Amino acid sequence: MSASHGTKAVVAAFLANTGIAITKFIAWFFSGSASMLAEAIHSVADAGNQLLLLLGGRLAKKQATPDHPFGYGRERYVWAFIVALVLFSVGGLFSIFEGISKIQHPHELDIIWLPLVVLGIAIVLESFSFRTAIVEANKVRGKAGWWAFIRKSKSPELPVILLEDLAALVGLVLAFAAVGLTAITGNPLFDAIGTLCIGVLLIAVAAILAVEMKSLLIGEGATREDNARIAALLNAHKGVESVIHMKTLYLGPDELMVAAKIAFPPQSDIEHVSRTINDLEADLRTQVPHARVIYIEPDLYVEQPEIAPSTDHIVIQSGN
Repeated sequence: MSASHGTKAVVAAFLANTGIAITKFIAWFFSGSASMLAEAIHSVADAGNQLLLLLGGRLAKKQATPDHPFGYGRERYVWAFIVALVLFSVGGLFSIFEGISKIQHPHELDIIWLPLVVLGIAIVLESFSFRTAIVEANKVRGKAGWWAFIRKSKSPELPVILLEDLAALVGLVLAFAAVGLTAITGNPLFDAIGTLCIGVLLIAVAAILAVEMKSLLIGEGATREDNARIAALLNAHKGVESVIHMKTLYLGPDELMVAAKIAFPPQSDIEHVSRTINDLEADLRTQVPHARVIYIEPDLYVEQPEIAPSTDHIVIQSGN
């Protein structure tokens, strides 16, 4: 996945959230709405998160060093995980704290039309940001559904922005409804409940992001489709007998490592083996462009002796 698609969505979201946060703080200052304050803090957290994603993208471009021989591609995963923590703490926990405080100490809203106008404008602006994220995601998600794209994407920026923008839109609608009900009924309890709902929403989104980023930080292999394509390419080469075993690992969103043990014919000489391995590496990089780190180990295929079937013993055929 090209990082440029994610960067464009991140910049669009940052500009939108910065402007929205300023207007929300102004509306909160004059109205005293807890929902508006929660939304203002939410927008500040989102804008800060986008800066963290941009920082992660910049740090990921650093050249490999002896201490980090595979480079810094996973910096993007680290900072995306921090985004989830910020969303949980700054956005979610603050909103819940503010909601509980306003339930215990209700506050009548002033100039109640102002937060409604600001929230309406914010919904429109956030919709444009969300649309940009959807357009950029559509360029790379292929035929995958939205949930599958968020779960399986190896690039963290677009899933993070998609979930943040979706949470922002839902949060704005909740805030608008809460302030609207407070205006209609004169009961500030609705405003406090809306703030609590926003906090729960942000914590839920943060939890989803944290789980997905944790999986990427631990290390994920290629998709089933890419695994099958790589194995088929290696097996199809006329100079090899078969793939004995193969493992893949994403070193970063755009860098896949492939390690394979390949069975060569017993009569193969060193020149044949070397030339075949070079051909396989070139073919892999052509067919799977993000397979950039490739290790191929030549071996002889040795068939294991048959062992009586057993429920607690599995025989795996492999090379020496």
